[in-house]
Amino acid sequence: MKNALKYGLMVGAITGVYIFIMHLLGVYHQTTGGPFNIHWLEYIYVLVPFTVLFLGIRNFRNNYNGGRLEFFEGIMEGFKIIIVGFVLYAAVGAIYMQYSGSTMLTLDYFQRIGAAGIIAVVVNVIVSLALMNKQHNL
Repeated sequence: MKNALKYGLMVGAITGVYIFIMHLLGVYHQTTGGPFNIHWLEYIYVLVPFTVLFLGIRNFRNNYNGGRLEFFEGIMEGFKIIIVGFVLYAAVGAIYMQYSGSTMLTLDYFQRIGAAGIIAVVVNVIVSLALMNKQHNL
């Protein structure tokens, strides 16, 4: 759990900084003509969970699991990281919405949160598949 806490806090902190940067750039208050009304800077965020999950699951495999990783071990460690990160993300998002005077509590914002969760799960599967050891006996 120590590994998941460390990397979960990392992804949550990076997400908090990302929310603040997006606010300073005025992205949340703009309407864009792109697909699903998503600003191009929001697509860059996909790199955050990919990078942190990769580093976290790899660290779990190398330092806590003796260099071995089965697919479901990677999935479980990734979900632990995602849950810790989401709790911190929710706290930062709540603080942001309360003190920024933002009107982000719209259906559009909640759809983006749901999309971020789906992206995190898909990235978790991809990273777990990439880092697992090849099975000799199936």
